[in-house]
Amino acid sequence: MKMPETSFFEWQRQFSAEIDCLNHIKKMRWPNGFVCPRCSCEHAYELTTRNLYECSQCHKQTSVTADTLFHGSRIPITKWFWAIYFLGSDKGSISALRLSKHIEVNWRTARLILSKLRTAMGHRDSLYRLSGVIEIDDALVGGKSKGKRGRGAGGKTPVLVAVESKGKRAGFIAMQAVNSVCHDSVEQFVAKHLTRQQKVHTDGLPALNIIDKTQQHEARVTPSELVDEWLPWVHIAIGNLKAFLLGTFHGVSGKYLQEYLSEFCYRFNRRQMEREIPNRLLNLAIIHTPIHSY
Repeated sequence: MKMPETSFFEWQRQFSAEIDCLNHIKKMRWPNGFVCPRCSCEHAYELTTRNLYECSQCHKQTSVTADTLFHGSRIPITKWFWAIYFLGSDKGSISALRLSKHIEVNWRTARLILSKLRTAMGHRDSLYRLSGVIEIDDALVGGKSKGKRGRGAGGKTPVLVAVESKGKRAGFIAMQAVNSVCHDSVEQFVAKHLTRQQKVHTDGLPALNIIDKTQQHEARVTPSELVDEWLPWVHIAIGNLKAFLLGTFHGVSGKYLQEYLSEFCYRFNRRQMEREIPNRLLNLAIIHTPIHSY
C-alpha cells in the first residue's frame, strides 16, 4: 500500500501539538468511528479530559493509544512522533544520543523508543518470505579484538544473510544474528525467511548443506577472486550493513545487534519508497501491539 511522502516542514505542521498526534492515531485506528475492543460496540462516551473513550454497552474505557506501540508510555506523544520522523527520514539511521538531543529526553528514554521501533520493523518484515533465486552467506559483525581473525574470531557475532537475486539488482533481504553458523541455526533461518523449494546459491561451507532439505540448493567452493560472480548481491548487502553500523553507531555487537539488523533490512526492502518510510513507520507503530520494555 502506497503511503504519502512527507517533508520535515509538513511533518512539523501536521504534528506540532499532542492533540494533532492523538487525532491522527484516532483516524488511523478507527477510520469509520470508534469500535470497542472488547464487545465491538460502535458507541462510546468521550472523556476528553483523560483522552479516553467509555463504551456505552460494556463500559470498558479505552485510550487512543491503547494496544499500540505507544501503549502505557509516559513519553509525550509528540516526542514519539518526532522520534519516528528522525528515525525514518535518515537512511543512515540515528543514534540514541543524537535522538535524545533532538527530542530532549535522556539517553535511556531515546534508546527505549528506538528499540521498540526497530523491534516492530523486524516483526513487520518477518511476515514476508524470500523467493526466486536466493543467495545465502554468513558474516561476522563486531568490534576489533586481538587474536584469531575470520571464523571463530572472538568478540564477533555471526550473522546469516539471504538476498533475492534479480539479475542486475537485488530484491528483498533477510538477516539474523545467531550464536553459531551450524545446521540448526541455518535450518531455522531458512524456515523463517524462505519459501520452500527456491533456488539457493551458497559457498561451500558445510553448515549450509542443511539447506538441501527444503530448497533447490547449489553450493560452490569459490576462490576469493571469483566469489563476487557467484554471490554478488549477498556480499554487497554485507558490505552495506557494515558501513551502516560503523557510520552511525561506530560498531554494534551483542544482544542488541538484531535490532539494528532489523532496521537495516526494513530500510533496504523499502529503498524504492524512501520518502514514504516516516509515514509507514508511524502506521506500523499504530497497528503494532505493545512491546514491553526490558
